[in-house]
Amino acid sequence: MTEQSLQEEPLVVRGKLEIPYKQFVGSVASKFLIEIRDNKKIFGMRCPECNRVYVPSRSICPKCMCRMDEWVEVSDRGTVLTYTVVNYKEPTHPVEPPFVYGIIQLDGADTGIVHFIAGVDPEELKVGLRVQAVFKAERQGSMLDIKHFKPL
Repeated sequence: MTEQSLQEEPLVVRGKLEIPYKQFVGSVASKFLIEIRDNKKIFGMRCPECNRVYVPSRSICPKCMCRMDEWVEVSDRGTVLTYTVVNYKEPTHPVEPPFVYGIIQLDGADTGIVHFIAGVDPEELKVGLRVQAVFKAERQGSMLDIKHFKPL
């Protein structure tokens, strides 16, 4: 076959392809998720240059562009920075609507973490609300091991 004929003749395969896999998140995110799963603890990374603590953890500071390797335990309590109420259903949503996504700055962190907020009427939600993580009884090593954040 010539290069031109390969470009003109697409290969079509009909059928179902299943690829069972587990997502690899890397060593930094793995430690972050393992601590949540095994110890119900939340860790971030501290930048040696600007001293900011990033949660979820990451290996490179986006502000200073330097490598981070200092793990810092942060609180499971924090403050709602912003939120949105989701009223529609999508196949990718892990829970049924209506539900609330919020950005929560945990005590001891300089960044926010996106997660569910439950146990409060959406009409009563407000920026500045103090919340605490609720961990699932059986955890598997994902962000959803934190079931949601509830008001304090």
